[in-house]
Amino acid sequence: MSTGTAAIPSSSKGAKQLRACLLCSLIQHPLEFRKHGCPNCEELMQMKNSADRVTQCTTTSFDGLIAVIDPEKSWVAKWQRTSKYVRGLYAIRVRGRVPEDVEHELENRGIRYRPRDQTTGDID
Repeated sequence: MSTGTAAIPSSSKGAKQLRACLLCSLIQHPLEFRKHGCPNCEELMQMKNSADRVTQCTTTSFDGLIAVIDPEKSWVAKWQRTSKYVRGLYAIRVRGRVPEDVEHELENRGIRYRPRDQTTGDID
């Protein structure tokens, strides 16, 4: 469980450049992912200092925004499976899949990968 906070993107400047992490759906500017990685899943995604990895592990194809202030108490964060993540902006639905190496690592750790696109396999 993380108690940190993700960088909150500015409201209009560069809004079209925002990207969502394919694993946790956190939304940030690509520069933030490159500078700091993903505060929720950097160990697996390894985006810090890698523009290529940011491109592979995030997407501009997402719907909706959720501002999560208190992840552990938020029913929306629980519904979105982000209650154990840092405070920040999250996408409601993210299109795309994590890279194969990340999917294999999750599998090796006994974690079932569920894409965040709200398909049948994404719902509990």
